[in-house]
Amino acid sequence: MDWFSSSKHGEAKKLLPLLADATRRERAAQELIRLGADAAPILMDALQTQDLGLLAIYQQILARIPSASPELQKALRSAHPLIRGRAAEVFAISRDKNAISVLREALRGEFFTVRARAAIALGNIGEPSVIPDLLPLLKDREDEVRTAACIAVGMFRDPSTFDELANVTLDDPIIEVRQAAVKALGDTHHPAAIPFLMEALRDPFWWFEREQSVRDLLNAIESMGEPVVEPLIEALADREGTVRRLAATTLGKLRDARALEELGMALYDLHHDVSQAAAEALAQFGESAIGVLSEALTHPEAGVRERAIHGLGLIRDERVVPLLIEMLHDPDRVVKKQSIHSLGELRDKRAIPALQEIASNRADREVSALAKETLAGIQG
Repeated sequence: MDWFSSSKHGEAKKLLPLLADATRRERAAQELIRLGADAAPILMDALQTQDLGLLAIYQQILARIPSASPELQKALRSAHPLIRGRAAEVFAISRDKNAISVLREALRGEFFTVRARAAIALGNIGEPSVIPDLLPLLKDREDEVRTAACIAVGMFRDPSTFDELANVTLDDPIIEVRQAAVKALGDTHHPAAIPFLMEALRDPFWWFEREQSVRDLLNAIESMGEPVVEPLIEALADREGTVRRLAATTLGKLRDARALEELGMALYDLHHDVSQAAAEALAQFGESAIGVLSEALTHPEAGVRERAIHGLGLIRDERVVPLLIEMLHDPDRVVKKQSIHSLGELRDKRAIPALQEIASNRADREVSALAKETLAGIQG
């Protein structure tokens, strides 16, 4: 190393500690980037840090030094597995196409963390020719690698890969890997992914005792927007109640007018949870759903009337209040209680006289007490 290079190397060593100081970090980073290849060895050594905050800073700087690419490629081939993975993460940031060859090699390496990070890097680089290299990783023995492969393959938004991703959503034994697969499909926003997502919705693995996990699937379906409305409407007729319920909930979030009438029919579903989901979905449509919900107020089944009232109470519209006041006279006490509760949520003073009348009637002490409590909330 000549004197000039040695001097720059020493300058880089002095700059590195300044990255820990938030007030001096930007200036130090710019100077390290200016030093280029002379700063690369110092930054490469720094990748061994246990401080993940500083690690991200070192990686960002290395990604902005094109001349550091050969050193990073060398590390990816022969360094400690920890450093190999971190070098791959730098390429994920820089999207350096010169690294494609060595990243492909890393996909077949023995260290699963390196395989996973190399997959993400190739996905970020976005060269379609690597897709055949990534697809086998969807069946890798390690969960982390399969998850990374789903993410990477999804980045290409290539319909020819959707069937492979769908196999993961239906067959992988680990729910977290399946979640990565449906997110990958959803993030494509491609209509060709919809049949695969709807197939997953009908798979009990997704929703049986997994209310938290299924949200990722529902988010992926919802992200498809307008093209998924018709498939979801069809799902309202599925023989499985949970599928009908989840379809209703998602249609409510999409608020597409085509679903209004179908959700109105789902309000009469014999499955309580489906009917409840339909009522809440209709409420998402606001004033346009008032007519559909109010029609259900005369249904002979008290449960249907109760859920219609619940839905109406969720709509912040002054036209709802007279309907709910009228339902205070319903012969079923469950319906009457739901009316009181919904009026309490709306806090409209027009309900006060009717609630006072119920509160003063001690024939049903529970209903009377509920009316008094609701009045206190409205008046106070």
